[in-house]
Amino acid sequence: MAPSDARAAAPEVSVLVPIYNVEKYLEQCLSSLSGQTFGDFEAICVNDGSTDGSRAIVRRFCDADPRFRVIDKPNSGYGDSMNRGLAAARGRYVAILESDDFFEPGALEALHAAAGRTGADVVKADFYLYWSAPEERRELFRIVDEREAGRTMAPLDDLAVFFRKPSIWSALYRRDFLEENGIRFLPTPGASYQDAGFSFKVWASARSVAFLADPVLNYRQDNEASSVASPGKVFCVCDEYASMEGFVRARGGSRERALLGILQRMKLDSYLWNYDRLAPELRPAFAERAAAEFRAALEEGIVDLSLFEPTARAELDALVADPEAFCAGRGAAAGTGTLAALRRYLRLGGLPLVARVVWFRLFGRSARRTNWRGGAL
Repeated sequence: MAPSDARAAAPEVSVLVPIYNVEKYLEQCLSSLSGQTFGDFEAICVNDGSTDGSRAIVRRFCDADPRFRVIDKPNSGYGDSMNRGLAAARGRYVAILESDDFFEPGALEALHAAAGRTGADVVKADFYLYWSAPEERRELFRIVDEREAGRTMAPLDDLAVFFRKPSIWSALYRRDFLEENGIRFLPTPGASYQDAGFSFKVWASARSVAFLADPVLNYRQDNEASSVASPGKVFCVCDEYASMEGFVRARGGSRERALLGILQRMKLDSYLWNYDRLAPELRPAFAERAAAEFRAALEEGIVDLSLFEPTARAELDALVADPEAFCAGRGAAAGTGTLAALRRYLRLGGLPLVARVVWFRLFGRSARRTNWRGGAL
């Protein structure tokens, strides 16, 4: 469809672009969208009260290409921006493009073709990690593994998808699937981790996901090394997980127990990741709350311990038993790499735990092949 005809009928794909003070990257992002080999899309740019030059950049694209439109709103956060975009979407399918990332030229064409070919609720593709400094480089993330590539399956038939980085922007979603299942973002102002909740709700609801090994997007890493020093951000991840749990319980059904078990395993990974990002003075309060939540889940019987490999089980046991000692031990074993990991395992469970870890990595079988933020187990 030519750009001049784009508004005459509902487009095939609605691309949501949440924007907040990203003038440094926005031109590249929107150019990658306007230059797609697949042209039947609308770009819904949601400007979350930007105070830099982002709004002017969006305006130029809107003036030049009728497929682009902008929704301006006061700053209210990522989740609210995404929900506004979803409400405005007219396409048969929905895609997400973060404003500091950029598409490969054939991204929408590949995703749309797979959706049409398979009829899947979701098409999930791979992506590149991208650095622009100190020199430009890309690295394939491999979020789609060899068993999945080219296949269509249900997430509950391959639990690994639940435990991977919630990369919601290298995918295409049937809009009616999102609407029928009430899949939206947690709109809490100033919150974080909304991508995790959205991703989980998608996997919990989808009956069919088509996987593509080809990368469709460049995921910028230049701003990834962030930490959390604001007390207001400490428990954002807890709010997100409470929302996920509420989503599962409200739906009920035969899959409820399985999904609650998966959720508790996901929670441990993401809580540990969040803990390590917190300023040291904020960690004890978070550990206390995390321990209380896991104790309640264990008492209810919704923790599926078969999903916990030896190190994860040891971390869970240590956290629940004594949050204060957990903090002291995790700090003493700080660092990365094999030696740091071994020191941590020795503190958690001594030589027996180290032996179990070695056995598990050599001979164990698990649905989990990648952790919360994507690193190999």
